[in-house]
Amino acid sequence: MNGHQGFTLIELLIVLVIVGVLTAIAVPQFSSVRERAYYAAVRSDLKNLAVQQELYYADNYKYASSLTDLDFVQSEDVTVTPTGTETGWTATATHEALGDDEGCVMYFGEVDDKPTVGSLTADSAGLVECTG
Repeated sequence: MNGHQGFTLIELLIVLVIVGVLTAIAVPQFSSVRERAYYAAVRSDLKNLAVQQELYYADNYKYASSLTDLDFVQSEDVTVTPTGTETGWTATATHEALGDDEGCVMYFGEVDDKPTVGSLTADSAGLVECTG
């Protein structure tokens, strides 16, 4: 076998096992990081909505019920649903990748119904609360 170069079958199998173990460790970590990024986008949109609502209130003495009234642009794949009255506003926000039962809620002022997403109902005024 002089002059033959290459890897033995055992060496190739060991390399494949090592790559498999590293993949099994990395994939769940990547999924967790991606989910946190989705929640960060949703939280950010709700905080930006709160600023826009206060600016709108300063001009109109009531809170807006639509994103169009606020000239609000939501992040890509994020759906923000506001409601507003003269005394307060609520909003729910979800990300397309998280599904309809996962997301964040926020309200401010006096509202009839606190916002809900999935099994989460907003608890404290002025705070962004999320399912994850």
